[in-house]
Amino acid sequence: MDWDRYDAALFDLDGVLTPTALVHMRAWDATFTALFRARGIEPPYGDDDYFRFVDGRPRYDAVRAVLASRDVVLPEGSPQDPPGDGTVHAVGNAKNAHVLRLLAAGVEAYPDAVALLDRLAAADLPCAVVSSSRNARAVLDAARLTDRFRLVVDGVVAARERLAGKPAPETFAYAARALGVPADRCVVLEDAVSGVAAGAAGGFGLVVGVDRGAGADALRAAGADVVVTRLTDLVGP
Repeated sequence: MDWDRYDAALFDLDGVLTPTALVHMRAWDATFTALFRARGIEPPYGDDDYFRFVDGRPRYDAVRAVLASRDVVLPEGSPQDPPGDGTVHAVGNAKNAHVLRLLAAGVEAYPDAVALLDRLAAADLPCAVVSSSRNARAVLDAARLTDRFRLVVDGVVAARERLAGKPAPETFAYAARALGVPADRCVVLEDAVSGVAAGAAGGFGLVVGVDRGAGADALRAAGADVVVTRLTDLVGP
């Protein structure tokens, strides 16, 4: 692709830059499997639920979406609820506790992501991370990627600025404005269907679907202009 046509790159984090999407996937599986067993919820939670209802969404939105898929309603509670299964926030906080335990083992960036970031740095193209995760900065620090980005728009920023989460385009639009780059001059790079949908809804110059498991057809159906399996496919030799 011709990167000279664009003035900024907006990266999702988990699954695009780092394999931490697998960490989140395992944490959600443990959380919902325990919840469903305790409450007799059927059918059991599975990988298809992750890609349909969870991947790329803010934590509590993901809880609501999965519960709604089983016609289950829990009280909202508050973000201060301890991990458990009594409220939406308690379920989300139980998932986060799993994530923090798994992240303690360490994080390595995808080599193809590092190669693309090297190329964009050489071209002095501004890069931002746009993630639904409230742990994004900790993941970037652990993966030694923090200095690669001029801006991080994460779940903490989204909550502070009252930005709707993916699949709404608001977090990507916020990042573009903060970088001072028009949306149609930005490339969005996403591995989640909800994130691709957010990019497509925001009028961005190019939406790249990075297929780390969601499936090329699903990413294209959500609005990806191009789908790759490796980020190095986006640079020349």
